[in-house]
Amino acid sequence: MAHLEVNYYSQVLGMDRTMNVILPELSDHNPTWTAETLQDVPVLYLLHGMSGDQSTWQRRTDIERLVRQTPLAIIMPSTDLAWYTNTQYGLNYFDAIAKELPEKVASFFPQLSTKRSKNFVTGLSMGGYGAFKMAFATDKFSYAASLSGALVGEIDTLLDLESLTYWRGIFGDLDHFIGSDNDILTLAERCENKPKLYDWIGEQDEFKQLNDTAVSKLKQLSYDITYETAPGRHEWYYWDKQIERVLEWLPINYVREERLS
Repeated sequence: MAHLEVNYYSQVLGMDRTMNVILPELSDHNPTWTAETLQDVPVLYLLHGMSGDQSTWQRRTDIERLVRQTPLAIIMPSTDLAWYTNTQYGLNYFDAIAKELPEKVASFFPQLSTKRSKNFVTGLSMGGYGAFKMAFATDKFSYAASLSGALVGEIDTLLDLESLTYWRGIFGDLDHFIGSDNDILTLAERCENKPKLYDWIGEQDEFKQLNDTAVSKLKQLSYDITYETAPGRHEWYYWDKQIERVLEWLPINYVREERLS
């Protein structure tokens, strides 16, 4: 697998951006792979949480090792602290990541698939919100997974994390959050081509009730959603374990590494 740090210019944001990429390549580590194997390669977008960036998944999980035998490309962008949202202060991070970035990826890496059936999105915490939002609000992703996602319904549940000024800068008038383009359940109601969903949350996680409520409503909307819980907190130890569960769930030829225990 090749690891690339790609610097590019975002016309949407009007500034330089960076994404990290894990790219399958022909090598002695994968002697059965051919040039044909590495055409129309599935793509997984991995979204970070608050305080993270495009490097966080690689620094804190085994994602690069886990996919080394699997023809799958990993794209890791950064939303800074903007919640994968078109903010009120004029920076349209949602458009830059959900719409512009896939076009950039296709132009940089023509061997990667542009088919909806082979494009997936996963995130943790803030990124779990972003993953579901991107899947509901665009028709680009067939599978979406959230790990300990901040699956926001009532925005009041998050106001203790940052200042009111911050939240208004991201989402606008908080009194009108429900029903807006930032409300993932409203987006789920509007979505016509429903993606398949996976959600995991630790039983001791502060977002557990948010996830219980969101999953219940998504099931009412007839989404195909796999919901799993286990003892755990809002920590990387659990996300490192659960990302392999996501890889097993995705419709890819995931090859687990050989293990003796």
